[in-house]
Amino acid sequence: MNERYERGLELLQRVDGEGGAQVVDSLKDIAPDVGRYIIEFAFGDIYAREGLSLRDRELATIASLCTQGTCEPQLKVHIRGARNAGLTVEQVIETFVQLIPYVGFPRVLNAISAARGIIHKID
Repeated sequence: MNERYERGLELLQRVDGEGGAQVVDSLKDIAPDVGRYIIEFAFGDIYAREGLSLRDRELATIASLCTQGTCEPQLKVHIRGARNAGLTVEQVIETFVQLIPYVGFPRVLNAISAARGIIHKID
């Protein structure tokens, strides 16, 4: 394994724990390179950068996934990651509320629905 992979795997575990590992494992039989890209690029390069804390990176990620819509599986993983990185339940929900004027109620309601399942499992 290379340094990017090792660094990315450590960050993926720290932020997303079991959820991130499940995503990568789910790709092994059909698209193993995509799993490697997630580890090496997303976490080994981007998440490892200085300038933002893991908490802030997860805040940006859940906001972005909410605005895209139809990303609920990834949103669930990153809501868990946001909680693991230190965001409170209130901060997760407030992030989505902040987006209502920009993306509308349907996407925010979908994000809150995704959060409901995750938050009740964590708390």
